[in-house]
Amino acid sequence: MTQIAKNKPYGRMGIIALKSFKEMGVKVDGQILRARQGNVGFTHEEDALPETYLVSTDEIRFSNGEGKVKLSNSARGKDIYILADVGNYSCTYDMYGFRNHMGPDEHFQDIKRTLSAIGGKSRRTTVIMPRLYASRQHRRKSRESLDCAIALQELENMGVKTIITFDVHDPNIQNAIPLVSFENLYPTYDIVRAIVTSENDLQLDRDHLMVISPDTGAMDRAIYYSSVLGLDIGLFFKRRDLRTLVNGSNPIITHEYMGKPVDGMDVLIVDDMIASGESVLDIAEELKKRNARRIFVAATFAQFTDGLAKFNEYCEKGLFTRVYSTNLTYLPPEAKAAPWFKEVDMSGFIARLIDNLNYDKSVAPLKDATSIIKDLLEENYGLHSFISQAAPSVF
Repeated sequence: MTQIAKNKPYGRMGIIALKSFKEMGVKVDGQILRARQGNVGFTHEEDALPETYLVSTDEIRFSNGEGKVKLSNSARGKDIYILADVGNYSCTYDMYGFRNHMGPDEHFQDIKRTLSAIGGKSRRTTVIMPRLYASRQHRRKSRESLDCAIALQELENMGVKTIITFDVHDPNIQNAIPLVSFENLYPTYDIVRAIVTSENDLQLDRDHLMVISPDTGAMDRAIYYSSVLGLDIGLFFKRRDLRTLVNGSNPIITHEYMGKPVDGMDVLIVDDMIASGESVLDIAEELKKRNARRIFVAATFAQFTDGLAKFNEYCEKGLFTRVYSTNLTYLPPEAKAAPWFKEVDMSGFIARLIDNLNYDKSVAPLKDATSIIKDLLEENYGLHSFISQAAPSVF
């Protein structure tokens, strides 16, 4: 962790980790406390290093499904950071005798309940929501709701000053709240570091490794990976049946490949999200038909909405080698235990982010991964000449 600057923080910090993100909150709290030990830059007694920055909460559910959030500690005058994972389907509650799993709507409602419990008494409130609520419904194509835009405006109206998310489906959604600080961050460095340190025999050069974009929407991300790693890039185009709608989307008819041959090459598929995994597994199968050597998948969020059976099957068949994804959203225990899955821990990144914000320092160094990826590759491979000086810094 970076050295903490010896200056006055914006306010006494408070971290509210809702139960959807409690494990991450505990990790972040511990890392900040360890980093701030020995900091003698405080000038007021009340700003002395506490035992914890976590603000205890009680998320209560009534038997009819209604709920409330109760704070056990005062938030008055504090610099508050609310951590929530709207994708954590492992959270449950009893309603009318049935066991219900919480969905994104209920998690987002708990964020609003927390803001209501704070009652405007905090000095500043920041919401850290790695998976942005309703971000897949980010624009209107016909007579349909604009859930994400409305949700962001609700947070603005409740006094939230900053909203932090990761790898949002469409960053232009921030136009719904032009007067609120909206930070869209990427876990690129942490994923690249995990791959470099885990795959000891991976050869990072154009003759042995390629970056693949699974569709046109992920092309910017793939271009960035290929630029900072000095690799060639390929693209799959999804040909869809636009006359049919299944589960809210048009089914894929076939995947068309554009790029140089992958024969004998290791391949890195990069995307923002794995939902059911059908698309990425189909692409892995197509790459194997083209005699790709090993296939690695890197995604910010791994949801596994249809379970892990197909992933286990495809791995056993040798159709892919490893999936790298972050703990920015809930990962089922069976996924963490799978030999083909590698969890990328983002608690250190979030701790540095909160620390910078609490000291009113810029988060720009955390948004630009190019220079630190360059240092990582020089340290592990001596590949400084492969880094493109023109690589974009958005990922």
